[in-house]
Amino acid sequence: MTEANQSQRWGAYYEQLKDRPPRKTLLRALDLFGVPPAEGIAVDLGCGSGRDVVELLRRGWNVVAVDAEPAALKQLAERQLPGGERITPILSRFEDVPLPIGSLLVNSSFAMPLCEPQKFHELWQRIRDALPVGGRFSGQWYGPRDSWLGRPGMTFVSREEAERLLHGFEPELFEEEESDGTTPRGKPHHWHIFHIVARKLPQ
Repeated sequence: MTEANQSQRWGAYYEQLKDRPPRKTLLRALDLFGVPPAEGIAVDLGCGSGRDVVELLRRGWNVVAVDAEPAALKQLAERQLPGGERITPILSRFEDVPLPIGSLLVNSSFAMPLCEPQKFHELWQRIRDALPVGGRFSGQWYGPRDSWLGRPGMTFVSREEAERLLHGFEPELFEEEESDGTTPRGKPHHWHIFHIVARKLPQ
């Protein structure tokens, strides 16, 4: 697939998803925070065209929006969202981008597993380091019975490993989902997902 075709493919994908509601993990995290501090920063890793960014802005957060696909950030900019001046867009693979120390929330809806295991674990360590005590992570990790198991460049964790990775955090939502469904592109898929909201505890 040429770079132009791949860009068009991603552009169509983001266009399809942009008007869907924010993820329940993000909503849970935001509800637990209540009103954010005036300078509260949230990082959205794998932001796409902004389905979660919309809600973060609506609730008054400053958002660092990270995605590796130019089509995603282009569509995000074109939406001209209320509060859009509080978005800092970054074109980068999220496993490589520096995370602002002191970010109160790191959100990664269905994106974090899309990197190979070493990068996944390095990214998780950087998320742990960036979050202050009381900061939260919200997002999804994939389990080993997911249909995509074995795909190169992806990471899958068992329930036991997920629980170990959350050591030092209070799980405020830890929901294991296993179901048959379809992907956003309409292909049959067996999902094995951990939906996570976790608050960093004092050391």
